[in-house]
Amino acid sequence: MSNLRGMAVDAALPNAEPERDDTGGQPVFEEGFTLKTFFGALFIALFMLPGGMYLGLVAGQGVGDAAEWVTIVLFAEVARRSYAPLRKQEIYILFYMAASLTAVVNAERGLAGGPFSNLIWNAYFVGSQAARPIASQIPHWAVPGALSHGVVHRELWHPDWWRPIALLLLTDLCGRLSYMGLGYALYRITSDVEKLPFPYAAVAASGATALSEAGTESWRWGIFSTGTVIGLLFGVVYIGIPVLTGTLFGHSFELLPIPFADYTTNVQNIAPAAIVGLSFSLGNVFLGFVLPYEIVLGSMVSSVIAMVIMNPILHRFGLLPSYRLGSEALTAKISVDTDFWLSIGIGINLAIACIGIALVYKAFKDARRLRGEQKISLAPPPGRGDIPIFIAVACWLVSTTVLVVVSHYLVPAFPAWLLIVFGFFWSPLNSYISARMFGLTGRGVAFPYLKEMSVVATGYQRVDVWYAPIPLNDQGGAAQRFREVELTGTKIHSIFKAELVMYPLIFIASFCFWAFFWNTNPLPSGMFPYAQKYWPIQAQWQAVLQQINVPHAKGEVGWFAKAIKPSYIGIGTAGGLILYGLCGVFKIPVMFFYGMAGGVGLLPANTVPQFAGAWAGRKFLAKKYGLENWTRYAPVLLAGFSCGTGLIALASISIALISRAVAKLPY
Repeated sequence: MSNLRGMAVDAALPNAEPERDDTGGQPVFEEGFTLKTFFGALFIALFMLPGGMYLGLVAGQGVGDAAEWVTIVLFAEVARRSYAPLRKQEIYILFYMAASLTAVVNAERGLAGGPFSNLIWNAYFVGSQAARPIASQIPHWAVPGALSHGVVHRELWHPDWWRPIALLLLTDLCGRLSYMGLGYALYRITSDVEKLPFPYAAVAASGATALSEAGTESWRWGIFSTGTVIGLLFGVVYIGIPVLTGTLFGHSFELLPIPFADYTTNVQNIAPAAIVGLSFSLGNVFLGFVLPYEIVLGSMVSSVIAMVIMNPILHRFGLLPSYRLGSEALTAKISVDTDFWLSIGIGINLAIACIGIALVYKAFKDARRLRGEQKISLAPPPGRGDIPIFIAVACWLVSTTVLVVVSHYLVPAFPAWLLIVFGFFWSPLNSYISARMFGLTGRGVAFPYLKEMSVVATGYQRVDVWYAPIPLNDQGGAAQRFREVELTGTKIHSIFKAELVMYPLIFIASFCFWAFFWNTNPLPSGMFPYAQKYWPIQAQWQAVLQQINVPHAKGEVGWFAKAIKPSYIGIGTAGGLILYGLCGVFKIPVMFFYGMAGGVGLLPANTVPQFAGAWAGRKFLAKKYGLENWTRYAPVLLAGFSCGTGLIALASISIALISRAVAKLPY
């Protein structure tokens, strides 16, 4: 793991660690949640949240990066002119809140705008053609019926929605308590005790403070401005024109296809089942500038091999029986995943899990060996703003208990012992393994379809279990988040204060904007290209998943039983372990292995332009500016590009929202 520690050091940029005191010894931590950041949270909720909602439905992407940088630039300029510039701790808290408030809840559906986006999706799904066989079984505590007044008239404030909203409030609160409580405890173990490097935390922390010098003669401001201009120009073409034409004419016009150009049907006679496409979003290229080259290369290689080369071969040997000629990219991907790649992907993730468990075991052995050589202390550094660890564990225990009780109340026939195992045993174990993987490699570990396989194994045959808040969570990523907080010199309790403010703020803003937005616009419709194209496909996929435990005709094998093939899972597991071993034997960077493992389920339409960016950055730009300088420039350039694109998106979306609001008025 020495190469990983070296990578963490190389990735770290200036200011990616807390400042030291006058003696150069103890790190100095400062408060990050202040009145400035509170007003920043209000600004994000009032202006960025609706923009993220609209952009997700139009282009399938949120305004996360744009929200972060636009907010920072605006507040930094206001603060500077008030002779009270933002400190980097305040900048990081702004980043944290912007990322949390504008996060895309479900990337495949393009859903952003807070927790109420899930209710909007449920309202669409319950009335969709795909859900017709199971619509009557979907419980009303999750979503009112398809013929409910609140659904038919698109009124989120109708009494029919009160029970789903109350359940959403409770489960989201428990989820936040679990995330912060268990995540903080894992951070104390993996960072303070085990001293894991967390290679990506340094990069994220540095990016969050890159514009603390904005407005000065620093190189960061010049690079950021260059990226912003590029983003403005690209945003007009990629986002501005579709949004404005959709507002003016009721049907959007796209100069560049959103989300990508699909050539799958064009090559079906030569390479049937090959999924071929290309994204024209410059965001993928700029992302390739920033991501580690080995990760991007591995993802591109495995996605092209799987989706372009292997699929025609598998089709020729009859291993893709669900594929039909004429299928577009996403439809074809669902069919090939069902027939082959789903099981292979499960096997690969099992291999990664085995590697993670082995690393955990090795860590315990090393800790036992070193226990007599050095004193291991759980005491945090002074002044870091930590809380007693027993309070964090208590928050996790209380939230998990509530979720177990609520789930048992909602689905009393589902085995209670399995809820207890999921909540109190499996979730913390999986979270710890995942936190250690984040600490060592920057990547977590997942056990795909564990919930689905468990439900099928129990013999439970009702649809309501898919809507119950079963406490099956992986909170390992929170450990890296707390490490980022530490590296910026921000007091830990600043994050808890931010979460305390964000919880009511996100609910109020999410309810108000989704209630207005859904009531004035049918979803999906021609105004929203991404939602109109991909929501029916996503609804079909969800309907298929939610029927895997429904009784079938005598002798008929269910879809899930067909898709989960033990032999393919074994092949995927063995292949993953062999590839990991080969990387070690031939001294191939471990990041390439994780890129390969993660790229199997990705579309080449996105991985190819990401690799183009990574290759251009490594081949030309790094040589022109120097590797160290380019490593510094790339995150700031991406931030500027995101900011420029976001400004165009938010301006276009503002016009569209005003147009919708005026059109709704009776005069």
